Amino acid sequence: MSRSERTIVADFERAVSELPNVVEVERLFGEPDYLLRVLARDLTAYQEFYDQSLTALPGVQRLTSTLVMKRVRTERTVPLS
Repeated sequence: MSRSERTIVADFERAVSELPNVVEVERLFGEPDYLLRVLARDLTAYQEFYDQSLTALPGVQRLTSTLVMKRVRTERTVPLS
């Protein structure tokens, strides 16, 4: 985020929540400020989404992408005992 002012953070969170390709958003301590899980049809579709939507979000200063090569283990429930 370019600044951590309350209004910018609220505007970012509202705008990113409205993007249909974004399936998860987590606010983090430290850097980066947010972790987004994004789904796209292919790399070209992701690049278009990145260029047109992610860069236009309020307060965005820098974006870093990491692509999943292979899902080794999927989510599971955590035993509570």
